[in-house]
Amino acid sequence: MKIIWHFILFVFSISCLAAIAGVILFAGIIYKFGQALPDFKNLENYHPPVITRVHAGDGRFLAEFAQERRIFVPVTEIPERVIQAFTSAEDKNFYNHKGVDVIAVTRAVVTNLKNRGKDRRPVGASTITQQVAKNFLLTNELSYERKIREAILAYKLEESFSKNRILELYLNQIFLGQRSYGVAAAALNYFNKPLNELSIAEAAYLAALPKAPNNYNPETRHEEAIGRRNWVIDRMLEDGHITQEEADDAQKTPLITVPKSDSDVVNAPYFAEEVRREIQKTYGDEALYRGGLSVRTSLDPKLQTIAEKALRNGLMSYDRKRGWRGPIGRATDIKDFKTTLKNIPPPPGIIPEWRIAMVLSPKGSIGFSDGSEGKLAPDDIKWTGSNPLKSGDIIMTEAFSDKADETIKQKNIFNIRQVPKVQGALVALDPNTGRVLAMQGGWKTEGNEFNRATQAKRQPGSAFKPFVYLAALDKGYTPSSIIMDSPITFTDTAGNVWKPENYHDDFLGPTPLRVGVEKSRNLMTIHLAQAIGIDTVVDYAKNFGINDKMARNLANVLGADETTLMQLTAAYGMIVNGGKKISPIFIDRVQDRTGKTIQSGDHRICTGCGPLIKWENQETPDIPDNREQIADPRTSYQMVSILEGVVQRGTAKSLSDLGIPLAGKTGTTNDSKDAWFIGFTPDLVAGVYIGFDEPKSLGDKETGGSLAVPVFKEFIKAALEDIPATPFRVPDDVRMVQVNARTGKPTNASDPNAIWEPFLDGTEPTDNSPFSSENGDRATSENNDSSYDGVYKPPSISTPLPAKEMLTPNPDDRSGTSLEGTGGLY
Repeated sequence: MKIIWHFILFVFSISCLAAIAGVILFAGIIYKFGQALPDFKNLENYHPPVITRVHAGDGRFLAEFAQERRIFVPVTEIPERVIQAFTSAEDKNFYNHKGVDVIAVTRAVVTNLKNRGKDRRPVGASTITQQVAKNFLLTNELSYERKIREAILAYKLEESFSKNRILELYLNQIFLGQRSYGVAAAALNYFNKPLNELSIAEAAYLAALPKAPNNYNPETRHEEAIGRRNWVIDRMLEDGHITQEEADDAQKTPLITVPKSDSDVVNAPYFAEEVRREIQKTYGDEALYRGGLSVRTSLDPKLQTIAEKALRNGLMSYDRKRGWRGPIGRATDIKDFKTTLKNIPPPPGIIPEWRIAMVLSPKGSIGFSDGSEGKLAPDDIKWTGSNPLKSGDIIMTEAFSDKADETIKQKNIFNIRQVPKVQGALVALDPNTGRVLAMQGGWKTEGNEFNRATQAKRQPGSAFKPFVYLAALDKGYTPSSIIMDSPITFTDTAGNVWKPENYHDDFLGPTPLRVGVEKSRNLMTIHLAQAIGIDTVVDYAKNFGINDKMARNLANVLGADETTLMQLTAAYGMIVNGGKKISPIFIDRVQDRTGKTIQSGDHRICTGCGPLIKWENQETPDIPDNREQIADPRTSYQMVSILEGVVQRGTAKSLSDLGIPLAGKTGTTNDSKDAWFIGFTPDLVAGVYIGFDEPKSLGDKETGGSLAVPVFKEFIKAALEDIPATPFRVPDDVRMVQVNARTGKPTNASDPNAIWEPFLDGTEPTDNSPFSSENGDRATSENNDSSYDGVYKPPSISTPLPAKEMLTPNPDDRSGTSLEGTGGLY
């Protein structure tokens, strides 16, 4: 008995020593691995990187910018169903353990011991808290040392943070495939739904992804994805979160991912890139790619679609006139055209409406990658005459549409397409606010977002002239003032001679100021600029935002100095809005990740406005107009009226059949390298530019009227469809007087050339009043008679030019001269 007692005492002593040794060993392990642990206190104020999302003016999705596609959602806003799915799948005892699930660890140890030597990945037992510790504070290293550190950190996290905070960190940080970080981003990317609309089956699928998202990809590993989803549903049933009926229904539900609907997304890459640049410049990369900004833009999706189509049609129309350049490839075997076409990558510049096809017969039979066949339109076959089609040619096509009515599609008839080499841009904005409503900066973004609306500096040619004439109106001239249209020669101090010419090399003699704009008369513009002074013109170019550093060269009054389409279009907006300063605005509002507005496109100050003001039938607050007045509203309206004449009688007369109030001005640079048209209604201004990226002639007979005006016409006609026409607003203190459009003399309604001309009070002409010319002399009745045929040959005037107005071209000017029919610049 004594021996037994001694044995029991021995065993007890050994057990105690072993326990003490175990405690010491455990303490030692804790001490060893607990040293130099990452500081987890910063998780208390942790703000994960979040997507910056950009929306169009109607709220539809436009773009997103992020290094990690994440949308942060507070745990209080995450539905219980989603939380239950993740806890059932990842940590069923989450609400009961203190960071480490001992039972799960024991089970994992036993399993891993059984699997030793079987080349199997060790089974884990990480709790959600441990995963937070690993994802935020440790690496993915597979080692027992890392697991020990993870367990220690998990315990410390549980001591410092609530279960909800730990869940919030986990559900917003975890990677769930397809560049989705966090459950909210995954719900949108897989199902195009917010979290509160997810079904049990959808929530379960998301909860199936944390372990290995690629292994359960719904497209490439569909069966495995369904199996893992159904396993999560079983766990939810086992944990009592759903009923058997709900589980059965969820497991029968097909796994279908839903991409964003086209109706929910606006495609405007040039606009989106401009917004990205502006956000980056204002707030920096950190805010742009990680700050979770919400950006509401000024983009009007309907106008953007119209702008894109109008510009592309214009570029294709010009390119088609230049001829067929041949197929994009050729195949030797046409029998298996379906397989051949499937293996052809999309060529650069191809747009979604086009299809790649193979020519099966020179007579126009074609085949597509889906095995279907069609016919080419007869006119298109003729178009390729200089380089006729051959069997095996690979071409781009588009479903045939009737030119008179593009909604009429002929089944299985196709047009040949080729990507234009010419480029262009179209921009539309609100002239009263500067909000950019549409912008197409080229044919298509193709890995190069170079925007010809905002980045391409080109010479505007005669599209600049209205600002010379507006300056003259502000200096006391009237639309009926007589300006000489006569030859003039300049010689600078270096002996260079410049002899500008009109486009048609003719002269009208003494002519009303209005005609100088309507007919785009170069020599009248030169004479007028001399009279008012080049410094005045330079000031107007700066004040209207066209060019801050315009050189003091007389050639520049004809549009030789460079600007962008955006700048010039905004400048025209300042004419139609009555001379108020505006700047192009792409962004209406920026909010930070908390919803606080940190930028607003509307800078007006409103006393009596705000979210906390209660409506009690008080008067609407009077919001002051704080736009800078840079031109007289009365003379601005005179210029609007003159530019209406360009549409009614001048270089943009092809627009007159639209039957709506329109005004604008064409521009063509020397050798027809650039073609412009800027036009407007009372509430919409749009600019069009067409030219090559490497400047070269568009063709001897190509002008702003032949190239840019048709694009504007297609755009404005569609943009204003079903919108009642609005006349241009006439300011106070303006008198409308009937005059002869060709002479400027007072007349009456019986005169076929009679127009209503706006005059400032006190400047309107009378039958006995002299018409002012630049020299103050009354024009002769011969040259002011309505029957005058425009043939006028006065003696040439030779003028020495001061050194400060040297005519030598700007050395930074790529094309040297850009004058509309001026005869060149030395």
